[in-house]
Amino acid sequence: EIDYRRMFGQMAKWVAQIDRADRIPEFIARAYQVATSGRMGPVVLALPEDMLSATATVADARAWQRIETSPGEQDLARLSSLLSNAKRPFVIAGGSGWHDEACADLQHFAETQKIPIGCAFRFQDLFDNAHPNYAGDVGIGINPKLAARIKAADLVIAIGPRLGEMTTSGYTLIDPAGATESTQTLVHIHAGAEELGRVYQADLMINATMAAMAKALAALPRVTQAGVEETVKAANADYKYWQAQKTIPGAVQMWDVMQYLESVLPANAILTNGAGNYATWVHRFHRYRGFRTQLAPTSGAMGYGVPAAVAAKAVHPDRVVVAFAGDGCFLMTGQELATAVQYQLNVIFIVVNNNMYGTIRMHQEREFPGHVYGTALVNPDFAAYARAFGASGEVVENTAEFAPAFERAMKAGKPALIEIRIDPEAISPTTTLQAIREAAQKV
Repeated sequence: EIDYRRMFGQMAKWVAQIDRADRIPEFIARAYQVATSGRMGPVVLALPEDMLSATATVADARAWQRIETSPGEQDLARLSSLLSNAKRPFVIAGGSGWHDEACADLQHFAETQKIPIGCAFRFQDLFDNAHPNYAGDVGIGINPKLAARIKAADLVIAIGPRLGEMTTSGYTLIDPAGATESTQTLVHIHAGAEELGRVYQADLMINATMAAMAKALAALPRVTQAGVEETVKAANADYKYWQAQKTIPGAVQMWDVMQYLESVLPANAILTNGAGNYATWVHRFHRYRGFRTQLAPTSGAMGYGVPAAVAAKAVHPDRVVVAFAGDGCFLMTGQELATAVQYQLNVIFIVVNNNMYGTIRMHQEREFPGHVYGTALVNPDFAAYARAFGASGEVVENTAEFAPAFERAMKAGKPALIEIRIDPEAISPTTTLQAIREAAQKV
């Protein structure tokens, strides 16, 4: 037998085994409460085989209740004071516990205080990316101008994200001890008290759920100084510059693909992806317009995009759902095409195929230039693979072929897969494998 507590103990908020049938309602009730309180997370309940056939007469547990932790008056007063003294404030939004109303409150706060907002790694849908206060995503492949802006900010307000490696670019963005030009003040707001002070000892730490905190922020009167509007304009201009056209090696230009999708997808379309360099095209060039339009793993898990898209279409059958996957990423969970076909979940799958594990290959060239091992892939014909399940499948080998292929996928009336074959040299929007290799060889 597996010891489930030891197996899942480091990954779940609570792990328990139910040994009495009459305690099942008790365990289920506690599981919901633990999973949804503070920083939301998974709970694992193990059921021995005899529990599946045991009977018991027991009352139902009481209905689950959401627990909201609100900021105190002193917290809000201190935050208002910090805002009023800041010349270069910046907000980073992220984490769990958000909903449509909370996102609207966050936007109102940004508009009232005239503050630029960036979204943490794969939380880009918390703030309208077309809004003039939006400054970009704070994650892997961050805009260098945005990174410099955060480092130079005299007040950083982190609403919801964990201040880990992804959000801080390897702990280089935020420096509570002293930033460029002035001392930097850090405010960290998080639903889980255990996260506050875990990495950074912030000047102000507030334990509050995102819904309660956003509502309180939206109610604040304008306290920021005159002139901070120029910071907002500059930050948004830097974001737009970062979205400018990028040309890559090969016959397929991914910038053009993303621009086409931007022009045809509805604002409430859901985009999913897993892990891999292909995702940088989605993160950098797609503009998320509303909450829950981005489903992507902050843990960097490969294979996430396909099952996430199937689930999203099951929950929202009336919305367009597009799954992005690299070739290696797709091969980990691509069999879920069967589920999509079986339940008529008409997801559009876009497989960006460069015949390798691109991210790992990139790191190999950077650290051990010319020494490549275990990253080349021999792939199937992904379009034929999709057709074998009963889905539609097409191959795109140049930019001009993508738009008509996507139009056919939208009209297919069944799940559809588009395989985009890109040049392996096109490892990211900003560089090539050859450039990485040559730079590493000079060191």
